Amino acid sequence: MKRILRPLALAAIALTLATPAAAQCFADYKAKQDNPLRLQYGIVELPADACNDHAAAARHVEAVLARHGWTLLQIESTFGPEGFEQRRARAGEIHLRN
Repeated sequence: MKRILRPLALAAIALTLATPAAAQCFADYKAKQDNPLRLQYGIVELPADACNDHAAAARHVEAVLARHGWTLLQIESTFGPEGFEQRRARAGEIHLRN
């Protein structure tokens, strides 16, 4: 019995280690500052629970931006790693703000 369970346990551990972590997701946004008026486009990495929830994504991005003195105007979209590279150039230095 031990001989059967040990390989099964090792296989279960290997599967757990091989399973990728939760996929990354991001939101791109437009924000502003007043006096003088400044506009910004950027990208923020979202927590897993905000990936498929627009309101949760907006709350997360609002909090991140507020720490840096910006006001969220709108969330443009949410996307995974596949969309990050195409938006990264447009965001320039303003990406992955935490």
